[in-house]
Amino acid sequence: MDPDTMRGDGGDIYWRRRMSVLVAVLVVVAVVAWACSSGGSGPERSSSAQSSPSASPAPGAAAQTTPAVDPLLAGLRTLAMGTASPSPTPTPKASPSERPRRPGEPCEEKDLVLSLQGGKEPIYAGTAHPTFLVTLVNTGSVMCTADVGPRAMEVRITSGADRIWSTADCVSGEGTEIKELQRGVPYVRSLEWDRRRSSSDCRSTPPAALPGTYVAVARMGKMRTEKGVFHLR
Repeated sequence: MDPDTMRGDGGDIYWRRRMSVLVAVLVVVAVVAWACSSGGSGPERSSSAQSSPSASPAPGAAAQTTPAVDPLLAGLRTLAMGTASPSPTPTPKASPSERPRRPGEPCEEKDLVLSLQGGKEPIYAGTAHPTFLVTLVNTGSVMCTADVGPRAMEVRITSGADRIWSTADCVSGEGTEIKELQRGVPYVRSLEWDRRRSSSDCRSTPPAALPGTYVAVARMGKMRTEKGVFHLR
């Protein structure tokens, strides 16, 4: 090009055209770079870019800065986690107490109801012997078995802190008696007290109980009946 054409007004026009073309190219390159980097989330990236400070962070701070999470990658991870099949939850095994009861198994105390009833008169005069009725009922779902022997199902008579008499004293043999208890059908045992004391020593004749107030209670395992109060005259 003739150097004369670059002088004066003609030279100014020439450089203005060159600068216009260069600015247009830079604008196109910037738009393409911005579109590629946004990945479809332009507004989010624009807002984050505007909110970040213009000053470059210090070299030490750059190492501690948490790297930005790409929204596209985060969305793919969320989609993958949402479509993945959940791990099957293991079914808990039933405990032995939750399994169905079988007929003939030993009764559980929670299924038994023990009660004690005294005689018709609360006062026994002369040689009258106090009488008692012990009742055991199975409230479970099936028939069960229970030991209703004099040691297992004990009736005890006391006077204050003094142990006067018990069915568990002076029992001959093993003293066990296994009974089948049908659901809702009570087992009933009738007892009569001869008004004499009892003890573990069964070789001697036990002494007679003195007149006074006495308390009778039936016991079976951890079960206890209500106290039955009566009087000897």
